[in-house]
Amino acid sequence: HPDLSQSRINATWIAALRQEPSIAVDDLYGRYPDEVIDVQAEQQRLASHERIVLQFPFHWYNCPPLLKKWLDVVLEHGWAYGHGGDALKGKQLGIAVSTWSKPEDYRKDGRYGRTMDELTSPFEVTALRVGMRYLPGFFLNGVGDIDDQQLAAYALAYRAHVQQGE
Repeated sequence: HPDLSQSRINATWIAALRQEPSIAVDDLYGRYPDEVIDVQAEQQRLASHERIVLQFPFHWYNCPPLLKKWLDVVLEHGWAYGHGGDALKGKQLGIAVSTWSKPEDYRKDGRYGRTMDELTSPFEVTALRVGMRYLPGFFLNGVGDIDDQQLAAYALAYRAHVQQGE
């Protein structure tokens, strides 16, 4: 999230993840406020984990700009794909996405005429391109209608989703 201090959903999700010692949590905007990404450090971080989950609020049907930049520079040719680029092969990639729009908006007959799986398919293709196994997405739509009790339940469900298969 570009500003976790302004995020109710993503901040709650991160707090739930941080309660589990086996889960490493990184905040790109917190680590890179100047948006200058340490590519080697990020590659080492990815290499040291078997499951990577990218968590973000939907921004115009995509991830926030720093996450897109991170994907562009960290998943580089010769490291993540291409000749000799197999550093992520066999690892798992998942996404966790929150949206303001309501669940019914993300149906074929809904407001956007597309499902969340369709709109987030570039992440699946990215996983395939770098030899990762793509995990089912964790989606929370209609966040403006979620009360605190529901959010707590979603946070626990999210943590279980991230831990799945451990």
